[in-house]
Formats: sequence, C-alpha cells, structure tokens
Amino acid sequence: MKRNWFARHPIGFMALYFLLYLSAFNFLETQISMPRVLLVHCRLDDLIPFCKYAILPYFAWFAWIPFTLFFLLWKAPREDFWRLCLPLFGGMTIALACYVILPTGLDLRPYYVPGTDLFARAVRMLYRTDTPTNVCPSIHVFNSMTLMLAYHRCRLFEEPRRRWMRPAADVLCFSIVCSTMLLKQHSCIDVALGALLALVLDALFNRAAERSEQPQIWHA
Repeated sequence: MKRNWFARHPIGFMALYFLLYLSAFNFLETQISMPRVLLVHCRLDDLIPFCKYAILPYFAWFAWIPFTLFFLLWKAPREDFWRLCLPLFGGMTIALACYVILPTGLDLRPYYVPGTDLFARAVRMLYRTDTPTNVCPSIHVFNSMTLMLAYHRCRLFEEPRRRWMRPAADVLCFSIVCSTMLLKQHSCIDVALGALLALVLDALFNRAAERSEQPQIWHA
C-alpha cells in the first residue's frame, strides 16, 4: 500500500504542524486577556519560591523538542519517531482546545524581577513576550513528560553508548517541570494536569500499538 504524503515527508509534516500550532497559540495569546480568564491557583503555589536561575531549563525545552524528534527520525526505526510525534502533537492540540473552552491565567508572577545579570534579563524578556494566560494544562510539562517517556520506550537508548541519555532525559524533564513553577509560569495545578495528559495519551497509544501488533485471525 502506498504511504500517504505525511508518512513520506515527516519533516514537512512537523513543519506544517508547528506552523499551524504557533499560529493558533499566537492567536489565543492576543485574543484572550486576563479579565476574561479563570485564575488558576492553589496553596502550594505560595510555598514555592521564585528562582530566576530556573530560566535555564525552561529555555532548554525549546531545544529539547526538535533535538529529540530529529534524533529519532534519523537514528531510530520510523515507528519510534511516529510513536513520539503523534501523541506529542495530539496533546498539544488538546491543550489548545482546553484554552479555548476554558481560558485560564495566573496571578503568580513577581511584580518586578531585579538585577542586571543575564538570568534576570532573560526572565523579564520571557514575561514581556509570554502573557500569563493559556496555562492549564501546561504544554511545557506535557511535552517534557512525553519526551521522557519516549526515551524509556525506544530501544535505541538501550545501546551502551546511548544508555546515558535516559537518566539525562529524566533530569532534564524534572528540571523543566520544576522551572515552570519556580519561574511562576505555571501553577501546580497546570503541572499536574499536563503530566496527567501525557500519561493518559501514552497509555492510549501503547494500547493502540499492542492491538496493531496482535495477529489477526480471519474465519472463513
């Protein structure tokens, strides 16, 4: 059977999806304002201190996603690439739908981030460019969890020279998740729901993969 265009052009598929995703996210950022959103907050949020140094793992997220996708595309069996790509993009789309159905926002950010060092300036830049809306579930957390699960699922990372990448993915995922709360970019509620979405989609795709691998028995 001839494969469809997306299967034959995975890079084109990724580029097209990210173009559509960024357009939709930017539209929501400009159309949803703070007075119209449901503020997300829990008592644990007040106990977590602000830390400007958390900007490092937070920004590492932007490089980790394309690195992992392209690494699997070039080094792993094509099934492993799609096994990450489809739930990753599916969950991001679900998150956008959640932002439309129930607009959410935060009132956790400090009023001012003092300092002239690189970290303080990077946080201020983040706050200027990223509004405290469209937060629940956290896409940062969802993507990080989904990537980490892929590192543990793919046999590519069982090879001795790549085995170190699994614990490295665990550390990076944990750091990114913590950074979203330490920078006051997300509430603990956003984090929990982002992680839950990743686990649910992973379980659903695991079940679908197991069914597709089962031999089909046809009766005359």
